[in-house]
Amino acid sequence: MSLITEVVGFFIKRRKSRIEHFKMFPVETQSEQFFSLIDRAKFTEFGLKYGFSSITSIKDFQERVPVVTYEEHYPWIERVMRGEKNIIWPSEINWFSKSSGTTNARSKFIPVSEESLEECNYRGGKDLLTLYFDNKIDSQLFEGKSVSIGGSLHPNPFNTPSMTGDISAIITRNMPKWAEMFRIPPPEIALLEKWEDKMELMIDICSKENVTGIFGVPTWAVVLIESIMERMGAKNALEVWPNFEVFFHGAVSFTPYRSLFSDRLFPSNKVNYFESYNASEGFFAIQDDFALQDQMLLMLDYGVFYEFLPVEEWENEFPKSLTLDEVELEKSYAMVISTNGGLWRYKIGDTVKFTSKYPFRIKITGRTKHFINAFGEELMVENADQALTEAANDAQVDLKEYTAGPIYMESDAKGGHEWIIECSKIPKNQERFIEILDKKLREVNSDYDAKRQNDIALGKPLVHFVKTGVFYKWMESKGKLGGQHKVPRLSNSREFLDEVLAILKA
Repeated sequence: MSLITEVVGFFIKRRKSRIEHFKMFPVETQSEQFFSLIDRAKFTEFGLKYGFSSITSIKDFQERVPVVTYEEHYPWIERVMRGEKNIIWPSEINWFSKSSGTTNARSKFIPVSEESLEECNYRGGKDLLTLYFDNKIDSQLFEGKSVSIGGSLHPNPFNTPSMTGDISAIITRNMPKWAEMFRIPPPEIALLEKWEDKMELMIDICSKENVTGIFGVPTWAVVLIESIMERMGAKNALEVWPNFEVFFHGAVSFTPYRSLFSDRLFPSNKVNYFESYNASEGFFAIQDDFALQDQMLLMLDYGVFYEFLPVEEWENEFPKSLTLDEVELEKSYAMVISTNGGLWRYKIGDTVKFTSKYPFRIKITGRTKHFINAFGEELMVENADQALTEAANDAQVDLKEYTAGPIYMESDAKGGHEWIIECSKIPKNQERFIEILDKKLREVNSDYDAKRQNDIALGKPLVHFVKTGVFYKWMESKGKLGGQHKVPRLSNSREFLDEVLAILKA
């Protein structure tokens, strides 16, 4: 082990004791975070309006402060973007994370304070390495460079001294000097606005370096890796990077991509995959055990107070939320956060379920707006990922992208689901793929199964198999290439579905 690895590893592992502490005292840790947030924000305009100074319990907070969507909280955020001080958080805010999410028409701007950068995002990055090193004690990660695939920055349209951009770009611009030693590409390339120019330069740089790790969204990591393989005439990425060790992934479920990475891109059991849950709003969870795929430890001391909405409360005007000590295992919850960036009882839009308690581990199950429930089937992204993965494995193809939406009932026809699926190659037996997809959906979702009985309410899935590149063209048409942009997996409308179909017909 080199001196650099020993020194960096020593400082990273010092954090382990604090992680062990909140694992042992999770409810107490969250209570400390809650009262700290309330105390720090009590003299902001938001804190004065809701009487933070007289709040003595979480119950007081829940009774006074409403659960809000982005649209409902935006009037407060807009004032901060226009340069007003002490509105939702006491410290000055000069950065706004542009939430890409899926390809929604309207962008969201999330305030990023100095505290949220230091206490949440950077601490999350350090903890990601801490927990990885704890699992991989012989890691050689710092013997090479790690690739980070990020976005770009733009002036704040309301107040030009401050900036907006993907959270990855904000972190890159503010990254500590020691961290820059181990990452590529350099900031001036990482922050380029035009995706095609950035990709071309990244291909050139990354193909020549000893890359030992990648941080990124699976979708865009695949684009980069396959482009480098093509440039270098390599059968797999290990021919280019023989010392590659780990892919740190997040933003979307890794389930549909796992076989693509492990069988074709990095065909070696020595390559590791480590998941994190970091979004525009903050850094929330990290995998803490190699054996626990798709499960992550909820990080409880990042200046974030968590609440959880049961499914039946999602659309209620005054929803009843649960605190950490009230949640149950294997039930889906919409996550609500209050943060050291000035978000208060904010519905982030993600759904999670708890896979363990003490310590509290979660699994992302989808988005509150990304599901299909046109006929009472309540099909979630987690269900779709499971079913498509099984069908793709059976067909011996790599799943790359997909989206699905409803086929509305007409007077002479049943309703159903229409899918557009992009694989590494078109399945030889498409009918069998569809049969396995349908069968697995029925296994994992009892509501879907009930609606499919005898084709009474739902017909068999209608599937379009498309060649590689179709979703790339669609994302390009939306101005959403690169960074953290994601294809919406499921929708209760046909908006995204019809847009991709139009590209197919063009």
